Amino acid sequence: MDDRPQLIAGVDEAGRGPLAGPVLASAVIFVPGRAVAGVADSKTLSPSRREALAERIREHALCWAIGRAEVEEIDRLNILRASLLAMSRAVAALAQAPDMVLVDGPHSPAVDYQVRAVIAGDATVPAISAASILAKVERDALMRELDRLYPVYGFARHKGYPTAEHLRALAEHGVSPVHRRTFAPVRQILYAG
Repeated sequence: MDDRPQLIAGVDEAGRGPLAGPVLASAVIFVPGRAVAGVADSKTLSPSRREALAERIREHALCWAIGRAEVEEIDRLNILRASLLAMSRAVAALAQAPDMVLVDGPHSPAVDYQVRAVIAGDATVPAISAASILAKVERDALMRELDRLYPVYGFARHKGYPTAEHLRALAEHGVSPVHRRTFAPVRQILYAG
């Protein structure tokens, strides 16, 4: 009988609500009993705290991986299915096979391992908290890159969320290649007039 501790992969995504950019997911496996201290739901942490914790997670996790679903996939599949696809890709990219996958929220992606959805898991399961931090930090960095390519939209500031600034920029400059065409504010501009 195998007495070793279970390897738990925590999985979470970032970027379901924005009007632009891909959705990213992360999967993190800690050495059993050795989670990084201070991990919490990424939404409760300041950007500088998230960055510091992300660095520690990358250094101390047994393994971690990022998966993403592109804007075209979000528009084709819908945001929920694209988020689950990004999660599946993150789990598939892990260097170590988990014994169990715990996913934040009510839905589970299709993976080759035992999987369980955990409501509010990003606040209660350290590996999911760590995944939420990595996904958010990676997506924020990606949105800063997109800001350099499309500076008129302010992606570095609002990360693609539908802020007043972003909606004004959309109305003024139209839709960029990285906007999600099936999201209502973008769709309205595409089909206005």
